[in-house]
Amino acid sequence: MAKKTAYMGMLTALAFVFSYLEFLIPINLGVPGVKLGLANLVVIVALYLAGGKAAFTLSLARIVLAGFTFGNLASMAYSLAGGMLSLAAMALARKTGLFSVTGVSVVGGVSHNIGQMMAAALVVGAASLLPYLPVLLLSGTAAGTAVGLLAAIAVRRLSVFVKKEE
Repeated sequence: MAKKTAYMGMLTALAFVFSYLEFLIPINLGVPGVKLGLANLVVIVALYLAGGKAAFTLSLARIVLAGFTFGNLASMAYSLAGGMLSLAAMALARKTGLFSVTGVSVVGGVSHNIGQMMAAALVVGAASLLPYLPVLLLSGTAAGTAVGLLAAIAVRRLSVFVKKEE
């Protein structure tokens, strides 16, 4: 139990650091919500090496910590909507066995943007957000691919050191 707690603490800290790095790297494509998704790298590794429950706990902790540290309640709400939908979609995609680690990451990147759009639609109305959708889907695919390639390497290299406990 202590080993798993220490492992999850390390992953949470790493995801938090990646969130901070992402906060420092402004991406301005004229559409709010576009980001690299670096912290999702750690969530994907947790999903593959520690299981869905651990990845959920990690993702939730990271979103709340980053929200209180670098954002506000509104940004945290959007991140929660995107992050939870993304994690659910990634867990389902992984469970089907039809997707590689990179494919699961792309599903997560696109789902994250869809979750954020759904949350924003509740606030400002869905019709006003439609012009942003193509850019967000494209950026989610690109970021998901990049993060997924890195996650695949990390999962492959770390799997020999980590015994999955679910």
